Amino acid sequence: MELRQLRYFLAVVEEANFTRAAAALHVAQPGVSAQIRQLERELGQRLLDRSGRSVTVTEAGAAVLPYARAALAAVDGMRQTADEYAGLLRGRVTLGLVSGAATHEYDVASVLADFHDDHPHVEIALTEDTSDRMLAAVREGRLDIALAGLAEDTPPQGVTWQIVVDEPLAALVAADDPLVAQARAALAGAGGRGDGGRGDGGRGDGLGTVPLAALAGRPLISLPRGTGLRAVLERACAQAGFTPRVAFEAAAPPLLIQLAARGLGVAVFPAPGASASADAYGLRVVGFDEPCPRGRLGLAWRTDGPTGPAARAFLARLRAALTAAARVEPEPARISTPVPNQREHEGS
Repeated sequence: MELRQLRYFLAVVEEANFTRAAAALHVAQPGVSAQIRQLERELGQRLLDRSGRSVTVTEAGAAVLPYARAALAAVDGMRQTADEYAGLLRGRVTLGLVSGAATHEYDVASVLADFHDDHPHVEIALTEDTSDRMLAAVREGRLDIALAGLAEDTPPQGVTWQIVVDEPLAALVAADDPLVAQARAALAGAGGRGDGGRGDGGRGDGLGTVPLAALAGRPLISLPRGTGLRAVLERACAQAGFTPRVAFEAAAPPLLIQLAARGLGVAVFPAPGASASADAYGLRVVGFDEPCPRGRLGLAWRTDGPTGPAARAFLARLRAALTAAARVEPEPARISTPVPNQREHEGS
């Protein structure tokens, strides 16, 4: 029995497909099949059921799977211990990013590049996905770290997060949109205050604010389901007594803004990002009355910390970088979720 046979077996189980497993392992698919057949002959049991559209483990395969994982973990632990004595850092880090998170302000690419320069023997796998799926993957140990949109006030069981963005949402609309006239009327009724008399901190583009219910029946432009911002929008609309009519959805924030600029609907967007894009597209930013829904972005990891030293070191590097660039505004309606202690979980 060889270690590579166990690695191939685990890869096929995780991918539920020989071709995808081979691609993840960077080897030819026939080689994966041959090694697993050899493992099955040695054990005298079929470990995988190949009869369906996806590959599943047999009863025998499910029984030996924990031992395969334990054997590979033990070998990795031996290597890590030896590397620590040699002053080297090896291993693999899996990082998930919500679409649009790797902006210049949150320059995750530079953090990745700098970490790779310092630790060239560490493999880093990067993926983009919805926030819901990434948080589930962190909880289940399939991702070490995720930068995701947050829909809830507290993290799910087994997950810790550090909030790096906490901003009010706003509507991004064409200059002749009815929301602009409604916001101007609210401003006039509030005596001309630049924040509409509601303390919106200027997030209404110098206009007054409007109730969230003003979006009822309007075609909305939003991120897809499964993202934190979409969940926040749907929950806030439900609390305001209506179901949002999302006419267009896209994972890339710039596309949302372009759709709004063509008059296809009302883009709901974090206010600072909307304000930064409004002038370039001739759009106006209209804020919402309190309680205003808020968009939050957080760095999430397992509460007991990533298992490998490489992932722990990368988490500490990423936390420091994102803390320096964090945008967390005070929230009038409630106390913001506290940021965990910087040293908490870094080495545990």
